Amino acid sequence: MTTIQGLDRDGYIAREGSLDRVPPAFAPVVAAARERIAAAFAPDRLHSAYLYGSLPRGTATPGVSDLDLLLALRHEPTAADRAEADALEAALDGEFAQVNGVGVVLAGTDTLLSELERHDLGWFVACLCTPLLGEDLAARLPRYRPTSLLARETNGDLALVLPLWHERLAAATTEAELRGLTRAVSRRLVRTCLTLVMPRWGGWTSDLAASAEIFAGYYPERAAQARLAAALARGRTPDRAALTVLVDDLGPWLAAEYAAVHGVKAPRP
Repeated sequence: MTTIQGLDRDGYIAREGSLDRVPPAFAPVVAAARERIAAAFAPDRLHSAYLYGSLPRGTATPGVSDLDLLLALRHEPTAADRAEADALEAALDGEFAQVNGVGVVLAGTDTLLSELERHDLGWFVACLCTPLLGEDLAARLPRYRPTSLLARETNGDLALVLPLWHERLAAATTEAELRGLTRAVSRRLVRTCLTLVMPRWGGWTSDLAASAEIFAGYYPERAAQARLAAALARGRTPDRAALTVLVDDLGPWLAAEYAAVHGVKAPRP
């Protein structure tokens, strides 16, 4: 049983996805992904593979939603591993019209299980990823509550990405570039809005519209911008003016407020 705040009966964040929830239209995509991952990455390279995002949550829309995969490797990813992953992305994206893009994240198991990543990538695997192949690393990770520590380690580095967003926005000249940036920025900002208030609210959700509304209850003066970010994340037509508002105004405010409330994420190598 999962509460409305996404917690299990003991008050820990419940794993949000399941292969049983994958919409029927996407079943062939998931089957092909499983087969091709196994073919591309031998057991001595691949520890386990996971789905995450809207497909295992059961909220994916054919032709709109993307396919998100995490591959946990037995070693730290190499250039050859990335090339294999890029080829896998292109093949699946080109063959299946149901998905609007494929993303494959690579990580070494030592990193995923490390103390440094315990409340970031570790939490991501344990709570947001659905096992597809191999041994589930969640069995080797703790359960998680919606604490300030979790908030800090998941999104306490927003200030570091703001300069990059400014550069990418200034350099974006095509609709495809603007669409990709809009999707990345708006999703990240909505997630950060949610985790800012997550300990006070006492739960977790991946629903972007719900996240914006939860945040709005604590910061009504920023509610319109949070709702704008959620709308842009779900939309298909990029809006440079709206994205500029998020990057120039909501982003800097959110980074400063986050640092004041939760602190800054521990530095990574």
